[in-house]
Amino acid sequence: MLPRKTRTTAPTAAEADAWAEVLVRRRLLHTALPVPTGQWLVQATPASPVRVLDGPAVVELAARIQLHARTSKARIR
Repeated sequence: MLPRKTRTTAPTAAEADAWAEVLVRRRLLHTALPVPTGQWLVQATPASPVRVLDGPAVVELAARIQLHARTSKARIR
């Protein structure tokens, strides 16, 4: 596996919005809603608790979900 590149800039609100949409569309999250304070309300499943993420932390969440998916696939092979 190639080493992960580190970011040189902070994630933007637009990037967080795009990733949230992808995660919900791909059903990796039940919902991800931005609130006026700049935070996000995120729920993994309809029955799971709602998590509050600061700022564009949705981008970090997307990276963790991708890493988990990749490592799970590698174990299956």
